[in-house]
Amino acid sequence: MDIVVNETIKAYIDPLTPEEYRALERSILAEGCRDALVLWGNMLVDGHNRYAICRQHDVPFQTVQSTRFGSIEDVHLWMIDQHLGRRSLSDFQRGVLALRKREIVAERLSRTSPEAGPEASAAKAATAEASAAAAPAGEVHETTREALARVARLSSSRVMQIERIQKQAVPEVVAAVKAGEISINAAATVASLPREEQVAAATGGKEELKQAARRVRESRKTLAVEPPPRHVETAVEGEDTIESLRQRVAVLAAENMRLREQLAQLQREA
Repeated sequence: MDIVVNETIKAYIDPLTPEEYRALERSILAEGCRDALVLWGNMLVDGHNRYAICRQHDVPFQTVQSTRFGSIEDVHLWMIDQHLGRRSLSDFQRGVLALRKREIVAERLSRTSPEAGPEASAAKAATAEASAAAAPAGEVHETTREALARVARLSSSRVMQIERIQKQAVPEVVAAVKAGEISINAAATVASLPREEQVAAATGGKEELKQAARRVRESRKTLAVEPPPRHVETAVEGEDTIESLRQRVAVLAAENMRLREQLAQLQREA
């Protein structure tokens, strides 16, 4: 049988470090491939690194067929659940996986909506059965933010921040949060800026990203405070004081930031 390596499945697999890969390679060369590779039909589901090493060195291996999957979506859900069970994932990785799980379930439910008639209802029942078989015992596929937070072992507010990063952040900001150069909270804040400003901040490096997040937060605080009256009473009639000028500058800066955020929102919705 020709084994097929599906790239969408492979995308859920975190690559081993060079040291980890070499250690696995030494083990297989010394002891053989002890664990069977898991297949669904002729598609490789589990054992990608072992498969690559065995093929490279002509090491024999065993395979086992999995009967728990009814569709490629079930495979993806299983891969996600396998990863979410690991402790080595960052909060951002957990949130991204949980959101991807929600997308898969939502797409599946949209195809089997009750409005589509009795045939769709039968398909929905079959899909639910397959999902139950693919899911760990006792798990229910929910799509609310609270349910996602439980699955990812995060707070619902953290899941909301990760969702905002995925939807609004430019690739440079996403790369920075993945690399740990900026926190999830700061990245979600920077993601509210226009795209060109996000790119400029990311290009400036870690400190510039932090400064950009700080500026957004300060502008929001200023907007939350009631702006001072337009005409500030001065010590001498017709003359501005230093304090009144400072107040005007703060109001104008906050208004400018508010308008820029509105413009960015309109651009995203267009």
